[in-house]
Amino acid sequence: MTRFYISAAEPSADAHAAAVATALRRRLPGVELEALGGPLLERAGVRVLDRMEAFSVVGFVEAIAKIPAHYRLLNKMRRAFHEQRYDLVILVDYPGYHLRAAAAAAAAGIPVLYYIAPQMWAWGPKRVRKLAPVNQLAVILPFEEQFFRERGVAATFVGHPLKDRPAPPGRGDARRLLGLDPGRPTLGLFPGSRKQEVKRHWPMFRAAAARVAAARPGVQIVTAGTQDAEYPDPGEITVHLGDPLLVFAAADAGICKSGTTTLEAAIADVPMVITYRVHPISSFIAFRLVQVPWVGLVNLVAGYEVAPEFLQRRATAAALADGVLPLLDPANPATRRQREGLQLVRDRLGAPGAAERVAELAVALIQ
Repeated sequence: MTRFYISAAEPSADAHAAAVATALRRRLPGVELEALGGPLLERAGVRVLDRMEAFSVVGFVEAIAKIPAHYRLLNKMRRAFHEQRYDLVILVDYPGYHLRAAAAAAAAGIPVLYYIAPQMWAWGPKRVRKLAPVNQLAVILPFEEQFFRERGVAATFVGHPLKDRPAPPGRGDARRLLGLDPGRPTLGLFPGSRKQEVKRHWPMFRAAAARVAAARPGVQIVTAGTQDAEYPDPGEITVHLGDPLLVFAAADAGICKSGTTTLEAAIADVPMVITYRVHPISSFIAFRLVQVPWVGLVNLVAGYEVAPEFLQRRATAAALADGVLPLLDPANPATRRQREGLQLVRDRLGAPGAAERVAELAVALIQ
């Protein structure tokens, strides 16, 4: 019996890992899959041994409280690896824990496939040596393959998994589904998918939306919300707790927290401003370690500033409102320039089929 272990410790990784699990079952019908993960992996028929909800966190300071839980899990998996229970370990994103898990698997003689590479191009090339236990790195950003290969890591660009999502409804239909007026301009708010992100960002996003509404009274505003977070005093803002793709489809422009959200906006052709806030100490550490000119993935993929970024102290309601207001006008030169950049990003993210290509790499490692 072929047995794989999949590790996905946060919601986005759970989704990507579930797609890989489904692709693996097509290639290896009898494969047994066990995991650290969440509901999507369970839905894909994977036996989830440990739930991801106990481990997901963002930020240096915020991660401290999770350290004991991570070490307990790592010790548990180290024992399982040495019992030779698995033919392959697949790690998805989440480098703080997964780099240690990769070393544990390699020490037990189990090949390791790492899907969605640690962003070492941002934090310093010297850290690449930590990938030595990884047999195959499956990367999702086009510039990553060359970066890692030049540093001795077997890396393959598999395309971005966001390209595999089904096409959303048209803008007018999306607005109707959200209970909005299909004919009115619409601002989308994307404050994050994690409870702590939303708590940190919501007051600023809400205040920026109020400024936009005051400047453009005809604009309707909708937030891509999550069931796990709270959105106090939304006023006239519609908080949508369902599929966030519907909000991207409805929006003329967006205020987006940095990260994958910016690529989702690019795929939906939504011009945006980018923002993010973390704990001040986390920010102090990050800005002294980061070695890239931008934080927004759309800017990194394009190679220039497609969308303006407002981070930490620059992240104010006034700055966000002033930045996004011109983007609500499709004829504004800033909107046209950004849409050209977003098209470039979409082209560079590759063709659909990322999960299938990851599954192909996984099968090759056990043959």
